[in-house]
Amino acid sequence: MKLTALIFAGLFGIIIFYTWLQGSQTFSLAWKNSFKQLLSFAPILILAITMAAFVETILPQDFVKEWLSNESGLRGILLAWGAGIITPGAGIVGMPLVATLYKAGAGLPVLMTYLTSLATLSFIKVPIEASFYGWKITALRIGISLILPLVAGGSTYLLLKIYQMH
Repeated sequence: MKLTALIFAGLFGIIIFYTWLQGSQTFSLAWKNSFKQLLSFAPILILAITMAAFVETILPQDFVKEWLSNESGLRGILLAWGAGIITPGAGIVGMPLVATLYKAGAGLPVLMTYLTSLATLSFIKVPIEASFYGWKITALRIGISLILPLVAGGSTYLLLKIYQMH
């Protein structure tokens, strides 16, 4: 996490410098826009991280082992597929939750399924997509995307099995 923060800080410094070179009006506007976005996302992000910490605290280890571990197999993959579809807030909620589940012992196939489902099938995006490019394209994208999380989880499962054999 520290390395990620350092990389982001370095990139942020470069962007700030480049924006500053564009002039004081652009630089001021960039800061104004940054704070507006920060204020709009901060409550969701704070709630998501707090929720993940609570889940980590109360999550029964038996549940993780039976339903979310590498040994859960297809059951865990299907549960993750459905959970990714219904998770509100998409990645901003899902990423802290995945970190929590990983620490609790959830298997990589389950996590890959969940993340792929969250990215490709989140129900929150459907009305927005349909408003941009219509129901025909939206339905086609969803239909094609339905299998992607299962492929991601299944592929991860197979790669782990192959890796363990060698």
